[in-house]
Amino acid sequence: MRIGMALNYSGGFKETVAELADYEKAGLDIVFVAEAYSFDAVSQMGYIAARTERLQIASGILPIYSRTPTLLAMTAAGMDYVSDGRFTLGLGASGPQVIEGFHGVPYTAPLGRTREVVEICRRVWRRERLTYEGRYYNVPLPADQGTGLGKPLKIINRPVRDRIPIVIAAIGPKNVELAAELAEGWEPIFYMPEKAADVWGASLAAGKARRDPALGELDVIAQAPLAIGEDVSEWLELGRPMAALYIGGMGAKGKNFYNDLARRYGYEKEAEQIQNLYLDGKKDEAAALVPRELLEQMSLIGPESHVRERLQVMRDSGVTTINVAPLGRTHAERVRLIEKVRDLAS
Repeated sequence: MRIGMALNYSGGFKETVAELADYEKAGLDIVFVAEAYSFDAVSQMGYIAARTERLQIASGILPIYSRTPTLLAMTAAGMDYVSDGRFTLGLGASGPQVIEGFHGVPYTAPLGRTREVVEICRRVWRRERLTYEGRYYNVPLPADQGTGLGKPLKIINRPVRDRIPIVIAAIGPKNVELAAELAEGWEPIFYMPEKAADVWGASLAAGKARRDPALGELDVIAQAPLAIGEDVSEWLELGRPMAALYIGGMGAKGKNFYNDLARRYGYEKEAEQIQNLYLDGKKDEAAALVPRELLEQMSLIGPESHVRERLQVMRDSGVTTINVAPLGRTHAERVRLIEKVRDLAS
């Protein structure tokens, strides 16, 4: 099981990157850099590539709407080049509030667009002279939609790899099915191993049934806060505000993917109450209603024996990469947590 870590996109980036070398020495395998409506992820990933040697670097995620498919392919090839083949292209649809509200682009057909983006990226990396006729993307642009001067081109540089790994962030049934079919990896959010098969099992099976064997086994990337010790349960409470933000505030009524997921996990009543409170501005009250079971089963928080057991439960459910958030009061404590979880996962 690989050990990964996601970087916070809301502040302290340079300070965190300064500490990455220590995490790398401690056994961290991969780092994910988010892109919400914050600083762009690409400039930050390039900075990480220059400051690390072995660490894999992934976008977590680049939205498919804010760049053309060919720019996504060029960006991935450029990142793979400056990192000496250490890059993974994480893709996702984000949500309508960000895509329409911040980028001013219609949030349409996320499933079909994701498929076409993946197909176009792989053609670019193979240095094919690019022609693509899809439902959502046509390259070159048809003459009746532009000047008529477009012509098929291939990327000038020779990519380090002609098959850069792609991870798709997905939680909806059809999106998960697509990830299992097309991508090297799948990244869900709020992963509860005990309920994963019930919620996503059918979608994963359907996607894998159409999967190209050349892609290899699907890398399943789960997330979990990490604290190891006899008296660390208070760290669980740190997960409440974030869970409430996603379940309650990341989307409107009827258009919140994370609220839908909580309902599919069996927390229908709690999901509705959290959303109502959050949208009313009562964020603390919403956070207080996040089920403790949800926090516990998504976490690696407890004595060493408990964390070892939870890692095995994660592994048995199909997880191959665990994205941890080490919780410690000092940098040295957080580095020791990476060392310990690396040992426990070995």
